[in-house]
Amino acid sequence: MALAGTGAFAEILDGDVYKYYADGEWRASASGKSVAIVNPTTRKTQYRVQACTQEEVNKVMEAAKVAQKAWARTPLWKRAELLHKAAAILKEHKAPIAECLVKEIAKPAKDAISEVVRSGDLVSYTAEEGVRILGEGKLLVSDSFPGNERNKYCLSSKIPLGVVLAIPPFNYPVNLAVSKIGPALIAGNSLVLKPPTQGAVAALHMVHCFHLAGFPKGLISCVTGKGSEIGDFLTMHPGVNCISFTGGDTGIAISKKAGMVPLQMELGGKDACIVLEDADLDLVAANIVKGGFSYSGQRCTAVKVVLIMESIADAVVEKVNAKLAKLKVGPPEDDCDITPVVTESSANFIEGLVMDAKEKGATFCQEYRREGNLIWPLLLDHVRPDMRIAWEEPFGPILPVIRINSVEEGIHHCNASNFGLQGCVFTRDINKAILISDAMETGTVQINSAPARGPDHFPFQGLKDSGIGSQGITNSINMMTKVKSTVINLPSPSYTMG
Repeated sequence: MALAGTGAFAEILDGDVYKYYADGEWRASASGKSVAIVNPTTRKTQYRVQACTQEEVNKVMEAAKVAQKAWARTPLWKRAELLHKAAAILKEHKAPIAECLVKEIAKPAKDAISEVVRSGDLVSYTAEEGVRILGEGKLLVSDSFPGNERNKYCLSSKIPLGVVLAIPPFNYPVNLAVSKIGPALIAGNSLVLKPPTQGAVAALHMVHCFHLAGFPKGLISCVTGKGSEIGDFLTMHPGVNCISFTGGDTGIAISKKAGMVPLQMELGGKDACIVLEDADLDLVAANIVKGGFSYSGQRCTAVKVVLIMESIADAVVEKVNAKLAKLKVGPPEDDCDITPVVTESSANFIEGLVMDAKEKGATFCQEYRREGNLIWPLLLDHVRPDMRIAWEEPFGPILPVIRINSVEEGIHHCNASNFGLQGCVFTRDINKAILISDAMETGTVQINSAPARGPDHFPFQGLKDSGIGSQGITNSINMMTKVKSTVINLPSPSYTMG
């Protein structure tokens, strides 16, 4: 049964095109044009969204600026109250939102539901955390610095930046949108959301939950449209005071054009899994399969290369192959483990990496199989550094194994990558684990587990081309504020009870 665009969500649909959200209402674009969203499974148009114009973006920015001023004067407890309300509404409407995720990005049904629930939890946690962090300032006295008497008191507090532009990626269009929206709003900013095309309808449903919670008009907006038309226009807009972006290479282009605004970016990863001789091999195999193949490998924190000591490589490869054979491949509606990748161009890119590895002599542990956007899980053994798959991020269910003869060799390969998001190391020796972790040039190292984004309050950051700044609820709130100081100058030095 189709739930999207019905019931509580009926007002967000206009004929067969979803509206965009501006100034507290759902609107059709004056362009009269729409953008088609293709279902990755059927490869047919599933939904349509408005193709907003630059003029509409200007109006949204203007409204966001006005709304932010009033919002910054809204008591912190009141902001938190509205966020809690939105979180509850979001969780209450998990079914229709999850349905969009299944149809737009082929996310398995149970994962789609858990993404929405997790997003509600993230919004609530952000409200709680924001009240604590932002409710506390700092007092500095001047006589701690040489040559000064105690005649100045500096009061510092956190103030909002203004208008935050949030751009989430297709793979978690709800979760990675609220991880930007929650911190921006609790900190007193207004928020303009530009959802990814695949995932836009799920994002519009999520935004409607915030609308139903009763946030002030103009504070939150959601514009959809062609990247070529409004992409650069948004990221270079003079009204934007902060950009939070999650995605791929586009982030590097944005960072070059954005000008003087704070940037929070999480881009790609080539997360390495280093396996030592003393590792628990069953644990390793389970985590390689989960890490490399859940959501068909379309995760920035997926295991993307396995660096394994030669002496145990055969055993691990055998265990992984046995598990891969049991994975269910098919449509997301049936809760399959491996579902179609998001677009045909993604599937073609993945195929290019596979063919390159084939020409250069990688060992295929399974037969390469593809139907439309659906690619069967594939482990490539004996991968060498001259193969593209050793370095490029496939964002699909293809995993390379590189056999190493020393830990140093593994660390070297990991650090030679232009990416540095996460990595993992498997060993029973905690000392080795820490030494290797310290040597890996990545934002996070997981010991005896596959890389993962969550829990959502953990700091999450990439080195090198994997990003700028850090996420995690506290980090995002701090990043979306500025420090404001007020200095009180006393007529004479003052010593409390001195």
